[in-house]
Amino acid sequence: MVMNEVKSSAIKAVGFDPRTREMAVEFTSGDIYLYEGVSLIDFAELMNAQSKGVYFHHNIKPCYTGQIVL
Repeated sequence: MVMNEVKSSAIKAVGFDPRTREMAVEFTSGDIYLYEGVSLIDFAELMNAQSKGVYFHHNIKPCYTGQIVL
């Protein structure tokens, strides 16, 4: 999965696989979480959000289960 760096104080990079609907989020802390079943619309809206951290906390974190990647 290709990770795309983003401009955010909370999120460093985001990757998305439309075939599996998996989204990886790398936080500025260095932690990487994998979210399953993410819709293409949610991914696109996250990438286009003025504040990616706010969008993530309101629309991704409460709706999708994330697993930390070791």
